[in-house]
Amino acid sequence: MAVDSALQSPLSPPAREKDAKALQFIEQMSRNTDPVQETVLKEILSRNAETEYLKRFDLDGSTDRTTFKSKVPVVTYEDLKPEIQRIANGDRSPILSSHPISEFLTSSGTSAGERKLMPTIDEDLDRRQLLYSLLMPVMNLYVPGLDKGKALYFLFVKAETKTPGGLPARPVLTSYYKSDHFKKRPYDPYNNYTSPNEAILCPDSSQSMYTQMLCGLLMRHEVLRLGAVFASGLLRAISFLQNNWLELVRDISTGTLNPKITDPAIRDCMAKILTKPDQELADVITRVCSQESWQGIITKIWPNTKYLDVIVTGAMAQYIPTLEFYSGGLPMACTMYASSESYFGINLKPMCKPTEVSYTIMPNMAYFEFIPFEHDGSTDPAALVELADVEVGKEYELVITTFAGLYRYRVGDILQVTGFHNSAPQFKFIRRKNVLLSIESDKTDEAELQKAVENASGLLAGYETRVIEYTSYAETKTIPGHYVIYWELLVKDQKNAPDDEMMARCCLEMEESLNSVYRQSRVADKSIGPLEIRVVKAGTFEELMDYAISRGASINQYKVPRCVSFTPIMELLDSRVESSHFSPALPHWSPERRR
Repeated sequence: MAVDSALQSPLSPPAREKDAKALQFIEQMSRNTDPVQETVLKEILSRNAETEYLKRFDLDGSTDRTTFKSKVPVVTYEDLKPEIQRIANGDRSPILSSHPISEFLTSSGTSAGERKLMPTIDEDLDRRQLLYSLLMPVMNLYVPGLDKGKALYFLFVKAETKTPGGLPARPVLTSYYKSDHFKKRPYDPYNNYTSPNEAILCPDSSQSMYTQMLCGLLMRHEVLRLGAVFASGLLRAISFLQNNWLELVRDISTGTLNPKITDPAIRDCMAKILTKPDQELADVITRVCSQESWQGIITKIWPNTKYLDVIVTGAMAQYIPTLEFYSGGLPMACTMYASSESYFGINLKPMCKPTEVSYTIMPNMAYFEFIPFEHDGSTDPAALVELADVEVGKEYELVITTFAGLYRYRVGDILQVTGFHNSAPQFKFIRRKNVLLSIESDKTDEAELQKAVENASGLLAGYETRVIEYTSYAETKTIPGHYVIYWELLVKDQKNAPDDEMMARCCLEMEESLNSVYRQSRVADKSIGPLEIRVVKAGTFEELMDYAISRGASINQYKVPRCVSFTPIMELLDSRVESSHFSPALPHWSPERRR
């Protein structure tokens, strides 16, 4: 097993005693991966032994791995949905966990068009906070002086609901930002943000973004790092600046806050930050933002920026070239790997290239198992291996058992083992299983896209027109990104062909057919733009097949890809486009009470 040298021989002594303790903890966990995993499972099983779920498998109080694996099945969300629904409806008996479920974290993976509800308990916040506390001690090994300035992070809360039983249901980061762990965090020079809590916690995303950007401009020389949760979020902030810099400059030059910011908490806190006119700063921002090209805009406005802190793995990798353009090639740090189900691990080499990001799983966070993933897409749940027993180079589907009551739960993430730090394996995130399209937190699979196409194409029946083939891709060069669907139509009578208004209705119908995560991203978060249908010439998909066969595909086994990203195929499709149509309105979405 290879040992990562960064923590064995730090580039420099830890910046502070607190860092030394954090690095020592990482070493302790990673040197004892299997014993820690064994202890974690014993604790989960012993404390939850009397739960309804575990009692049905006749464990008889056993906490050893062999018995657990032989009796408790590997499950998906659909398997657990009846139990989760009972808890959501108000059943407080120990169904999945002996500790009370304090809230549900909503996963961006969807089930029957709705966000999945992940049970969580109060102490899970402590576990998440523990992982957060390890990030800066590792970063300080690579980037000195981060205590000499501030971080401009664009952080937002998202819409939340309550279940019929009264429990909150909200995204994991919204839960964290609204917790005392975040709101009452002690001052830490290594985690000093330009954005006030009042702006981060504002439910109006436009007012929140405006205020966070304004604060970032006011403190431009103090900013040492820029970040957002996803790469797409940081690009959306740059787009916001492009569209609103004149108003922001007006605020800076007059020393008064734009009247469109009506949130009382924000206005109160900004009265202490925006205290006087600053014409010199206003002139600098005007000069930079007036330039025709915005290449390198980030370092022009925030000249002391050392790196970007964003997720650029998995679906977010598509944004890397655009981020490089706007940042002038600044390093991009992917610091941690987490989900609604559990927090998993950290990147011990955060300044590596985005293509080389690997996460070291922290064995104290949950009990982890791995299903070998074959290149034909098949998995064998009976062949699960332990965290310490995975093999370098192989791909696995992640399975977790959590303190809050998920037992042998298939997360749906496909990971590849890249190496080890001590005995702790390091994983590269490959993709979400079965996800076809994704712009940000949305995830659309093939079955969902098929249903959306069917529903939309049904509108064409009166025109004696039908969709004979389609494919898609996630267009991320625009900000925000949007779904593009290529349709090849069979029109019986060209004189009665569907007009632009009807095709626009088809776009909206597709959006109405997509899941609530997509629709929330469109309506509330504004992180996805209007869906686009591009109608291609007759015969285009035959040309697509010919191209695939010319590259070695079997004519007998060829299937039209339902999502494309290969540049020559994109160029072929775009060269055959006859017309392009966009959704004319927002689809329906509201944060209704969970049923």
